Amino acid sequence: MADCIGSLIPGNRGGKVLVVQNFRFHRHERRGEKIHWRCWRQNCRAKVYTNLLNEEDDDQGIRVIGFNEEDHTHPQDETMVSRAHFRQRGVAQVRQDPTVPVRRVYNAEFVRHRRTVRGGERLSFGWKMANVLLEFKASAGDSEPQNRPVLIVGQLANLQQINWTQVKGKLQPVVTKEIWQAALSSLNPNPTDSCPLYLSHAAVAALPSRVSRHNSPSSAHFLTRLVRTCLPAGNNRCIVMVCERSEVFASACAISRAFPLFTRRSASSRRTEKKHVAVEFVSVGQDNGPLEVSTLECLANAADGVRLAARIVDTPCSEMNTDDFLEEIKAVGNGLGITPTIIRGEELKQKGFGGIYGVGKAAQHPPALAVLSHTPSGATQTIAWVGKGIVYDTGGLSIKGKTTMPGMKRDCGGAAAILGAFKATVKQGFKDNLHAVFCLAENSVGPTATRPDDIHTLYSGKTVEINNTDAEGRLVLSDGVVYASKDLSADIILDMATLTGAQGISTGKYHAAVMTNSEQWEAACVRAGRSSGDLAHPLVYCPELHFSEFTSAVADMKNSVADRENAQSSCAGLFIGSHLGFDWPGIWVHVDIASPVHAGERATGFGVAMLLSLFGQASEDPLLNSVSPLGAGTVKSASEDQMGRDCKRRRLI
Repeated sequence: MADCIGSLIPGNRGGKVLVVQNFRFHRHERRGEKIHWRCWRQNCRAKVYTNLLNEEDDDQGIRVIGFNEEDHTHPQDETMVSRAHFRQRGVAQVRQDPTVPVRRVYNAEFVRHRRTVRGGERLSFGWKMANVLLEFKASAGDSEPQNRPVLIVGQLANLQQINWTQVKGKLQPVVTKEIWQAALSSLNPNPTDSCPLYLSHAAVAALPSRVSRHNSPSSAHFLTRLVRTCLPAGNNRCIVMVCERSEVFASACAISRAFPLFTRRSASSRRTEKKHVAVEFVSVGQDNGPLEVSTLECLANAADGVRLAARIVDTPCSEMNTDDFLEEIKAVGNGLGITPTIIRGEELKQKGFGGIYGVGKAAQHPPALAVLSHTPSGATQTIAWVGKGIVYDTGGLSIKGKTTMPGMKRDCGGAAAILGAFKATVKQGFKDNLHAVFCLAENSVGPTATRPDDIHTLYSGKTVEINNTDAEGRLVLSDGVVYASKDLSADIILDMATLTGAQGISTGKYHAAVMTNSEQWEAACVRAGRSSGDLAHPLVYCPELHFSEFTSAVADMKNSVADRENAQSSCAGLFIGSHLGFDWPGIWVHVDIASPVHAGERATGFGVAMLLSLFGQASEDPLLNSVSPLGAGTVKSASEDQMGRDCKRRRLI
């Protein structure tokens, strides 16, 4: 809501305000229900506002009040629009009746509302994006905003660089060059800002002008928010993204996050037509030519991977149990011509996967280990991505409370991200062996559930005393990484998981927590986060100080720490690494995405873009090569530091 267009409806000067809604600035002085007219004039930036009447005035419709952009004076015109037309298409022209009183403000960007309750209109801010077809185009073509609503977005400096001729075909005749320039001059991003260009059909939005060193230059998180709040409603819409060529990949992934696929709203199920959103990139800077077809294909596949991961995470366990997740894996495999390897149920126990089996054995749907393998000829190294796929986490017998259990459908976020990234990576061509390992289980409660004090033997052969059944992710991942090392002979192993609630405390809601046995890969993960928009920050890697937290009197280790105030997220990662061995000669990377896997109640598809960028140097796609942090410059310095390592491994280090 921070960037959507609200409004202030003043009475006389210094008089009573019927409604105060300014979601962009929060700067107007409020004294109860009064506001100073001078303050209103000073901060008014929008051009047109829509105002909803009381339900009893249904036949009279909605007033549209316009404001002068240049001097911010009081209303210039008042028109009416029928309520039915408003509900369907937003605001348009119709008849005039300035005598009708305004009772409540309604933003036409939100296309749903409910009936009047106690004299006021209750709004539902649900986004109609589950049935959206997202297309990336070199040119989206010309169309009037009434026929195809448009949002133009970018940093203010970039917006000011483009020529009027590059955007006029999407704005004329209702938006002139003078209006466009006036709108740009009114933008004051702090950190973002937006301005309508024509009613609710066209808008321009500005990203932050500067970001800190721990943020992405693309301002990916702000871009997603602006698309959600500022993109006009409609069945056929257009987004014009103005950015530098180096920010195209992160921007495309950020835009895709604004269009989630999963919904079970009854109104959406009755709506069969597809909504189309065309995304056109206007490049500024040195390389400002149109995007190549191969680049557009890469962006489409990356966006598809992000939305696939988000859909899986958003889907409740009643529809995304281990059986359903396996079907998703098979569907991706079929599309790529790959048959997955699946070990599940009692076979896991027989083969020694004590971690996965112990976590999922009490559930109705049996646990599973599934592997998708891409093995091209000429490969020089083997990479394994291991994902935590806990389709629901009750906590087991160490059960979660009623406030902490909701949302645990998201505990499969790591496996979902790896599935989406694997699909996109293989489609774009990958030169090396790549294995996606999915550790699937439901941490449930039942007669056969693992008990605290039980001891499990994991695939590494090490024994683990269970002192917390809610620390289950590390158990399934330990089996997964050891399988990648023993059975797949992986040189580089990356595990991704929604592992610890402490991750959000360690690195926050937007940055994944990264731990690795390689200093070069630690830096590479941070750079990949900045170039992809999936931000990351390192955790402490110090096993000699922290691993003693898992000391057990009767087994090789416990599964949960003794002191919960001692680097919880780092210790959880070390548990996984200990089963590989801290002296394992390969590269091991652990990525904890517990907090960034969702924003509010929606999944973000976090991790897909990061993996595509981090391993982009092994891709056949030029765009992924360009966003990879492991390019030629990095290879040289890293190989000089790691001359003793296997030459197979040197290219990506």
